Amino acid sequence: MDSLPYVLGGFEVALQPHNLMFVFVGTLLGTIIGILPGIGATAGIALLLPLTFGLDPVSALIMLCGIYYGSSYGGTAASVLINTPGDGTSVITVFDGYPMARNGRAGAALAVAAVGSFVAGTISVIALTLLAIPFSSVALQFGPAENFMLMIFTMSAVGAFTSGSLPKGMFSVFFGLMIATIGIDLQSGQERFVFGIPSLQDGVPFLSIVVGFFALTEVIYQIQAWYTGDAKPIRISGRLWCTPDEWRRSIGPITRGGIIGFIVGVLPGAGGIIATVISYATEKKLSKHPEMFGKGAIEGVAGPEAANNSSVSGNLVPLLTLGIPGSGVTAVLLGAFIMYGIQPGPQLMKEQPELVWGLIDSMYLGNLILLVLNLPLIGLFVRILYLPSGILLTGILVVALTGVYSVNSSITEVYLALGFAVIGYFFRKADIPVAPLVLGVVLGGLMEQAFRQGMTISSGDPMIFLATPVCLILAVLTLGSLFMPVLQQVFTNRRAKREAAVQQG
Repeated sequence: MDSLPYVLGGFEVALQPHNLMFVFVGTLLGTIIGILPGIGATAGIALLLPLTFGLDPVSALIMLCGIYYGSSYGGTAASVLINTPGDGTSVITVFDGYPMARNGRAGAALAVAAVGSFVAGTISVIALTLLAIPFSSVALQFGPAENFMLMIFTMSAVGAFTSGSLPKGMFSVFFGLMIATIGIDLQSGQERFVFGIPSLQDGVPFLSIVVGFFALTEVIYQIQAWYTGDAKPIRISGRLWCTPDEWRRSIGPITRGGIIGFIVGVLPGAGGIIATVISYATEKKLSKHPEMFGKGAIEGVAGPEAANNSSVSGNLVPLLTLGIPGSGVTAVLLGAFIMYGIQPGPQLMKEQPELVWGLIDSMYLGNLILLVLNLPLIGLFVRILYLPSGILLTGILVVALTGVYSVNSSITEVYLALGFAVIGYFFRKADIPVAPLVLGVVLGGLMEQAFRQGMTISSGDPMIFLATPVCLILAVLTLGSLFMPVLQQVFTNRRAKREAAVQQG
């Protein structure tokens, strides 16, 4: 209740006509940025930051935050319709969103993503309002050792639960970690596995990886299907809206995704990617039909999309309350704060409450605007699927390769994307999941740095990674995630044998 006057004052700021306009502009630009492959929220905010010069700081920051959570939904359309995630946070949506589109339920996938993002975003903004300061104290307890164990748990969970085979899942994880080692070692400054190619000194570009393993692999696969006569046109079945059964199955994932996204978003270095992975693994573990995941389970879209949007508010907790950026996007936002002469931290909420609460309350409005903006576009988006295969596949190829080339104007990155497409094709033939690989690439560098920092702090004693209660809990969860699929398989085999014995008897 002590925060109520500040909340009402924040709405007074956010509801001013010019600030409402900036909320709308930010969410619209964010949606467009999310759809375009390779840009993402971090690069999008950095590119558009010069446009805010001369604006009132409150209005400018409201627009930049609108871009942030607008882009978290924008990547969904490309992920669902053309199997091309806009950035890393949209990767998990591909696994069930695109199969839903292939099954004729693209409209339902986009609808549940929009509504789930709105509900979870609202939950997380309320949590941001009520729990910002308590959660910031929890986040401070996560040092290098805790961050390392969190990443180990995340990768073990996704490796174990996104595939029917634990060895295949872990192989994919380690393949991603191998890719993550390419580039200049940040500790020693030595080149690693760059083979004399200058463009690899900064590591393998993430866009080349996701475009190669998803968009271009799908193009190759569809061309093969066309050549063998197995290609079937996609037809939209039923309404563009979700059925009552689909809504019923989505309520739990949306709620859980909203909670998971906010909690994980608060942790420095975690961000939307880990939040979506944990949400996806949670829904698959809780599902009565886990075999449907990867084949068009609506829970596999609702949960991760909710977690993705919810993590945005979580990421703002350490930024606003401690002045600590927990992700690449909030690091850019911190730069914007400083550019306007504002220092985020504990004193900011006391010295400039109208800015902080105006920014928080604008996110309530932004989530509503995002819902109203995107729901009417679902019918337009799904029309993409009616394009003839030749035109659609050619369009995907052009958009994907143009996006890869345009980021750094590097033909090497295009060749890398094509190479990863070939590897992705064999991954698909061998039924090896790609999700663990992508996670290994994204978290590999961060995990290596956290490990080295932890070993430096402990003077080389590896027990630092089991020295705190948080580390021990994460270690237990890691072991549980690795052994759970084996135990489930054992119990399933025993149940099948009992049922067979009963039938024979």
